[in-house]
Amino acid sequence: MAGPKLAKADSFELRHLRYFTALVDERNFERAAARLGIAQPGLSQQIMNLEAIVGMPLLDRTKRSVNLTLPGQLLYADAKKLLADADATLAALKRLDRGETGRISIGYVASAAYAGSMLQSITSFRSSYPDVELQLTEMEMRMQLASIADGTLDFGYIRPPAPIPEGITTNIILKEPLVVVLPEKHPLAHAKQLQLSALSHETFITPRQPPDVGFHHNTISACNEAGFQPIISPLGRDFTTISSMVAVGLGIALVPKSLNCLMLPTIRYVPIIDNNITSDLAIAHRKTEASPAVRAFITYNRL
Repeated sequence: MAGPKLAKADSFELRHLRYFTALVDERNFERAAARLGIAQPGLSQQIMNLEAIVGMPLLDRTKRSVNLTLPGQLLYADAKKLLADADATLAALKRLDRGETGRISIGYVASAAYAGSMLQSITSFRSSYPDVELQLTEMEMRMQLASIADGTLDFGYIRPPAPIPEGITTNIILKEPLVVVLPEKHPLAHAKQLQLSALSHETFITPRQPPDVGFHHNTISACNEAGFQPIISPLGRDFTTISSMVAVGLGIALVPKSLNCLMLPTIRYVPIIDNNITSDLAIAHRKTEASPAVRAFITYNRL
């Protein structure tokens, strides 16, 4: 089959490269069109337009699957670099648009607010930089990381583990022991401490996260270390919700020790022993940061 009829054109745009790389990544026109949010015929036309612009076929149309010609392979490799540079430039422009006049956007998971490290760092920074505006927003951990990567957020307080986007670095600033939250009427609710294996038959409540993320992961790891696979049924939006769910008898939960400040009248916090799993509080930010104010804030959180 002959290649498409090439028309005269000037130069390609970034959208052409995004369409082309999406097609190569998905190896399927239908999946690529769905990923891009366009109709499949429109994607096919854009690829043909790109071939007309470069003046040579990029796809081997003698085969049914999506296969690249040699020029297509070269363009794909360079297009990925160009798009990455363009995205990095756009993120830098967004940060520049906020200015370096002393404004830092900070995300945090709700449980971080109960840990002293976060509050101490912010208080100390404000004492030294009283003219810097701090914008704090409670935000789910993975959303924080994505927002830092795309330049719409400067800094985050998270509870790892979590998938870390390229260009982002994290540092643990606090390791907290775990305690178990029990309903007040539970037989072990008034124990001074207990082994987690004593709760192997209980139903555990975790935050609404994948099993390999955050405190869902920590709960599984702690129970596995204690010799059993936990029964995890209800999921809560945050630890405040989870504590309320425990209070009404929907299950029990493992939480960071700092959460014992949430003193609901019908729950008890009991330390667990012989378990090495901790709940870590970490900071997240870009590896390369242009804003002097953000760099200073990073330093204060590393002290």
